[in-house]
Amino acid sequence: MVNIKVHEGESIEEAIRRFKRECERSGIMQEIKKREFYKAPSVLKKEKLAETKRKIHRKMLKDNKWSKSK
Repeated sequence: MVNIKVHEGESIEEAIRRFKRECERSGIMQEIKKREFYKAPSVLKKEKLAETKRKIHRKMLKDNKWSKSK
């Protein structure tokens, strides 16, 4: 939970700006976007598998790129 204290003489706009920055730092906005729509467990599993495959493929490409002799 994000808490901010409004300082003496601080405008509301500045306090809101600090609040938004703290929300970004704590990851609240990412969590909201992630939970915005329901995804079935099977869809989450497929997405996770696809991401893993992409990472492995990228790693293999990177390793092959540097291991080739010129």
